Amino acid sequence: MTAKHIVVLASGNRGKLQELNDLLSGLGIELRSQADYKVEEAEETGLSFIENAILKARNAARQSGCAALADDSGLCVDALDGAPGIYSARYAGTNADDASNNAKLLLALTGNTQRRAHFHCALAFVRHADDPAPIVCEGQWRGTILEQPSGDNGFGYDPLFFIAELAKSSAELNKAEKNQISHRALALQQLLPRLHAEYLTKG
Repeated sequence: MTAKHIVVLASGNRGKLQELNDLLSGLGIELRSQADYKVEEAEETGLSFIENAILKARNAARQSGCAALADDSGLCVDALDGAPGIYSARYAGTNADDASNNAKLLLALTGNTQRRAHFHCALAFVRHADDPAPIVCEGQWRGTILEQPSGDNGFGYDPLFFIAELAKSSAELNKAEKNQISHRALALQQLLPRLHAEYLTKG
């Protein structure tokens, strides 16, 4: 395969763009940010990761004229009934940064010994805006929430997400380690053969 297939990522998150580009390397896809096409953000009116992923993918495809991939992911904490969930990126407010979101999560769990959680990722791929059969894949990554941040890698809630079998936080993993076991990696492992079979092999 010589030509690159342009796919627009329905996100302006540079961390996600880099992570997904790393995971898609060698597949013949050039993943570009929707910001390159001046795509206006979709209104995330869904009540689930899957619903929002499809909304974002269709929006990016419609405005860019390209195939689009959307990732809607977040942290679900058992003791908080799944919060912050689909609101993970804006848990502490519309323009909240990672530090603010992490601080609010720690405050919400103050004194709570039940700290089980999982990262959830829903990926939606559409060939065009009105694609009647989006490809949707999901992945879950289970762990617990630390009482204070640890590690400098990653983004979002990575410094608080502890993986017991590795005795490390997500932010203490190197890129190669994370790309083998993360929620996003697990969803992509399902997506890649679908892209080969249903899209890339069609030229």
